[in-house]
Amino acid sequence: MFHSMNTTSSALTAQRLRMDVVSSNMANMDSTRARQINGEWQPYRRKSVVFQPQQSGFSSYLNQAMGRENSRAGSGVKVTKIIDDNVTPFKMVYDPTHPDANKEGYVQMPNVDPLREMVDLMAATRSYEANVTVFNASKSMMTKALEIGK
Repeated sequence: MFHSMNTTSSALTAQRLRMDVVSSNMANMDSTRARQINGEWQPYRRKSVVFQPQQSGFSSYLNQAMGRENSRAGSGVKVTKIIDDNVTPFKMVYDPTHPDANKEGYVQMPNVDPLREMVDLMAATRSYEANVTVFNASKSMMTKALEIGK
């Protein structure tokens, strides 16, 4: 009975974490000293969230063992990890007055692109809103079903 609400609530939790990670990226887009590696400060690296379908319990394992095709469908989502973006290089900005400037006057800035972060935030927000709508629809259907039983 509460399977749909459990599935939707897992998506709400995952999208909320995704929004928090985007907020962290935006807050640190000018941080040139995020962590120290081999005695040298490194700029902040953009982070992203990795999602994975979650198994809901015994019933999902039973369905999988019985060979049903959609045994993993509708069991929700979980965040498996938060990863650093090691693919996108740091931005080099010319600012010889900056305390972290190299000999040529360039400063390594974080690999956070505000436009990309805003698009990611908008996608997470839309997904969150859609899941709230699904949750409310499920709640409404359960309420109607209880009213029929009176």
